[in-house]
Amino acid sequence: MRKNRVVITKTMSIDKVLNLDENVAPILLGFGLHCLGCPMSRAESLEEACMVHGADADLLVEKLNEYFNGTQK
Repeated sequence: MRKNRVVITKTMSIDKVLNLDENVAPILLGFGLHCLGCPMSRAESLEEACMVHGADADLLVEKLNEYFNGTQK
C-alpha cells in the first residue's frame, strides 16, 4: 500500500501529476484528456483541462487521490 505523500488538487498541472506517477495516464484518458503528449496541454491545470474537455474536475481529483492513496476502486 502506498503512503499518502501527495494530495492532488485542481490547480496542479497535468505535467506535475504525470511526473508524480505516469501510471495515472489511463485515469486522465478516461476523463477525455487525450492530449497528454502535447507540451501545451501538460502546462494546463487539471481544472483548465477539464473545462476544455467538459469533464468533472472534482471527480477527476477524487479518482487521482484514490489512486495515490491506494484506495482506488
